[in-house]
Amino acid sequence: MKIKMSRIVVSISLVTALALNCAFVLNVSARRSDVEAFSEQNLCLNQLQGKIFARTELFFGLSKSDGSVVSEEEFQTFINDVVTPLFPDGLTLLTGKGQFKDSSGKVRQEGSKLLILFYPFDQESNRRIQQIRQAYITTFQQESVLRADKQSCVSF
Repeated sequence: MKIKMSRIVVSISLVTALALNCAFVLNVSARRSDVEAFSEQNLCLNQLQGKIFARTELFFGLSKSDGSVVSEEEFQTFINDVVTPLFPDGLTLLTGKGQFKDSSGKVRQEGSKLLILFYPFDQESNRRIQQIRQAYITTFQQESVLRADKQSCVSF
């Protein structure tokens, strides 16, 4: 009788442990589904009816190496002649003031322009952005053009 009771207790313990284990696995799976449902891409595509685009910000300094400054007219001509043909769907341009440490280690302050572009991810877009950077460096005697990239959910 004692052995029979022990087997019953062991059986009940095993069944209980199995049930708890199954419940734990189901709970973890449910949480994973919740996390996946709220991922950035799912939120963008399903909730906002948007698309994942690249967002690139280009920071253009307005001081030339000879001490002169890129004028508003010169900069707008650059936007019209170089940037717009490469990204005709649209852009945002902001005016700012910034500072940087030049190649000699000196901190310099200057006026700046911030160009913001949204576009589908592809190699051709990357090539066009590099073309803009190089054209600005060459045209306006710059050491560099800062580039910052990230993903964005875009909806029109």
